[in-house]
Amino acid sequence: MVAIEFTRELHSRFGIDFNNVDLLEEAFTHSSYANEHRELGVHNNERLEFLGDAVLELTVSEYLFKKYPHVPEGKLTRMRAAAVQTRSFASFSREAHFDQYIRLGNGEENAGARHRDTLLEDLFEAFCGALFLDQGRQAVIRFCEQVIWPHIDAGEFEDTRDFKTKLQERLQQGGDVNIEYELLSEQEEDNNQRVFTVSVTADGRELGRGTGTSKKHAEQDAAHRALSDLA
Repeated sequence: MVAIEFTRELHSRFGIDFNNVDLLEEAFTHSSYANEHRELGVHNNERLEFLGDAVLELTVSEYLFKKYPHVPEGKLTRMRAAAVQTRSFASFSREAHFDQYIRLGNGEENAGARHRDTLLEDLFEAFCGALFLDQGRQAVIRFCEQVIWPHIDAGEFEDTRDFKTKLQERLQQGGDVNIEYELLSEQEEDNNQRVFTVSVTADGRELGRGTGTSKKHAEQDAAHRALSDLA
């Protein structure tokens, strides 16, 4: 069952009370937990993740379209990509304390999956999918007003140059630097999604590691983390 303290936190922080608590429970059930507790007949959150991904893309697109009436399509697309990338959604999950309440199987828990960006991204999408089914898109918009819009309004996604380019510019201010990206691992999760882990080094010194559902996304995440540490 969903922890009582979590439903209280949803109410106190976001004004959200689910009509169908089963949807909320499903959103916070990882496939590893469902597989280990088949006798309970619980569903994992993958279908809700699928729905939430579409709802969030539309919701963020609409907000950007209205927020920036004079920005061309190409830049809006890049801003949306920055807002809905793995690291952003994972950060939003942590900000909402979702990471504390996801139900995981013992193996995934012991492997540290609770802190994995890709899992927290999926969780954020699944929650929004459940909220959409329970209360409609206006409820999702109200939630985004509290969690996502403040970051957009602060201009966090307006500098839409990719992180690899920004890292290169930052490191080469004083001269040439040899920047390399190395694939460290490639794993397949329970939902058959591949997760890549990449490191970025400058003149042989590791600056950061990143993960993503493609090598390209993992490299961008590694560059993003390196930039954050340098800052």
